[in-house]
Amino acid sequence: MNLFWDVYWPLLTIAVVLGVAAGSIGLGATPSRQSKTRELRRWAALTITTGALAVFALGAIWHGPVGAGERLATTVDGTSREVLDDWEMTQVQGQIERDPIKRTLVLSGPADDFQRSELLRIMDDVPGVANVRWANMKPPFALPLFAEAELAGVICFGLGLLLAYLLELRRRYRAQWSW
Repeated sequence: MNLFWDVYWPLLTIAVVLGVAAGSIGLGATPSRQSKTRELRRWAALTITTGALAVFALGAIWHGPVGAGERLATTVDGTSREVLDDWEMTQVQGQIERDPIKRTLVLSGPADDFQRSELLRIMDDVPGVANVRWANMKPPFALPLFAEAELAGVICFGLGLLLAYLLELRRRYRAQWSW
């Protein structure tokens, strides 16, 4: 497990459930004599789009007002402080990048070349950290935590849609044998 999963598992679980629900409703519509195929496709697209928008909205709420992003950043800051204290590097500071929050740990303070290179390696193992850099280094490309959470939510929504599709295929296959 990693810290990202520990903080964002409710959002990802809800995204899978919304994917299954939207897929079941959208794909489960069977044509009747009065309805047209175009209307069914429109209904399926509307249902799936509504589910995806709900996942985006829940991701934004979970990251911001509920405080999952800040909670992850605070936890990483505290853990990095503990690791630095364990390695007796009390003058070195480690802070997660903010504005926007990224899973990049920025180190600052006095250290020689050997300590700087080893601290990069050691601090990269802190749960929840994706990148480590010193304050005077050029920042590497890293997605903001909000974008990571939204992307993970969309992937889980897609997994839910795939599961709903497979369940619908099974239902239709079994329906052909009921006389």
